[in-house]
Amino acid sequence: MIIQENIPMSEHTSFKVGGPARYFVKAESVSDIKEAIAFANEHALPNYILGKGTNLLVSDSGYNGVIIQLGKFFSEITNLGNGKICAKGATPLARLARYTINEGLAGIHKLAGIPGSLGGAIYMNAGAYGQDVSQTCIEVESIDAAGNLHTRTATDCAFSYRHSIFQELATSENAETILSATFQLTPATELGKTAKDLESEMQECMTKRRNSQPLSMPNAGSTFKRLDAGAAETPTQIAPGYYIEQAGLKGYRIGGAEVSRVHANFIVNADHATAADIKALSEYVQKVVTEKFGINLHREVILLGKF
Repeated sequence: MIIQENIPMSEHTSFKVGGPARYFVKAESVSDIKEAIAFANEHALPNYILGKGTNLLVSDSGYNGVIIQLGKFFSEITNLGNGKICAKGATPLARLARYTINEGLAGIHKLAGIPGSLGGAIYMNAGAYGQDVSQTCIEVESIDAAGNLHTRTATDCAFSYRHSIFQELATSENAETILSATFQLTPATELGKTAKDLESEMQECMTKRRNSQPLSMPNAGSTFKRLDAGAAETPTQIAPGYYIEQAGLKGYRIGGAEVSRVHANFIVNADHATAADIKALSEYVQKVVTEKFGINLHREVILLGKF
């Protein structure tokens, strides 16, 4: 295990912003993770497990701790048979989705356009186009700050909209790293479909994403979580972008950060934005939407470091 110092987080996040991590480790085994966590504990520093950095905003002052990025060892996929697929935490979600299509398995194939790793997808219960990882996830393996391994069922993971138990653990001393997840998928043939049908559905979702999202500019995906509405018996969700657009904020800028002109629920790094610019713009959007509509928007993007 190699420990690097003062590595710019702008090189490891999709926003392309963020100051240096005091220490940076690429873990290629479970023992590497344990060693990196022990190193952080010995130096009385926090640690953060990094996937693809696609839902993360790191402070301009950086992160005074140990960033642990999962290496290639943690990007393997195994077909366990009978529709079960196990993937390790650093596996790109797009590659996992495409793998399942090639295996003729339905259930997460529409998630191919979501950037980021499987670990991040489990952490956030990522989803799109009517699918999310919690619908088919049956087991998650993780490791805690003391180096102990845990195996949880989907119920134990406490999945809900863009939420899992791992978010709650992250704010405590019991933070855990997601090592792998197992999914129970459905053979396409049982749905009267073929692998080509799954590929077509995936491509349709990818086309919608390309046409409706600012993929050409650095961003971290949806900035704000969808809003719950309606009765508890018949809940619905309202897209934050609707209110942001109705508030006249499309194209609004603070520094180099901009509310996307393509999709109002995206904040983009339009012109050498700083993390402070992006955070300030997200807070301004929250303020205006609350003032105009009495609605509180909640960030989906994770903040790391001191702001």
